Amino acid sequence: MPEKEKKQGTNISRRNFLKGVGTGTVAATVAPSVLIGSEKAADAQTGDAVASATIQLNINGETYQVEVEARTTLLTVLRDGIDTGGNNIDLTGAKLICDRGECGGCTVMVDGKSVYACMMLAMDAQGKQITTVEGLADGENLHPVQEAFIKHDALMCGFCTPGFVVASAALLGENANPTLEEIKIGLSGNTCRCGTYPFIFDAVKTASQKM
Repeated sequence: MPEKEKKQGTNISRRNFLKGVGTGTVAATVAPSVLIGSEKAADAQTGDAVASATIQLNINGETYQVEVEARTTLLTVLRDGIDTGGNNIDLTGAKLICDRGECGGCTVMVDGKSVYACMMLAMDAQGKQITTVEGLADGENLHPVQEAFIKHDALMCGFCTPGFVVASAALLGENANPTLEEIKIGLSGNTCRCGTYPFIFDAVKTASQKM
């Protein structure tokens, strides 16, 4: 990969990007069509082109170069993104559920901390270490949290499980021996509609003892 291309992928910021594309384009990308009059008016403001930029993301220890719009979320890139080489990123462990930062189904770790991927813009994730549920295991060896979830049967339908596993790993990364109350608080941003909370809490406690 040419050095020049790498610099373009790592140096652009969301702020500079927004300043560069102009207010007309930004308005067209975030405002409902009813507010800007018509599709024709929108085309006139954007110059018949969608503003985008190429950025570089470090996901599970691998570097991906992707083209995104200013409004593209990290979750969209993880699940549906295609790198500049034409390869699907296809990390679908983080789930698109509420899409409003309420359920925790899309939880990933960014620099070791839990983050809702649906609420983080891909551009803001540049230069950070992103870890998804797919990146927790070491080859065939499961992460202690993953092993504990299996041991305690801490799932039912399983849809929320990846978010809980990542959030639990992040919690234990910051607090190696949490109390039950600290576990409850640490996972309060994640929701399980099946109600498997007691088993989840037990799994986190078991994982903390192994870690």
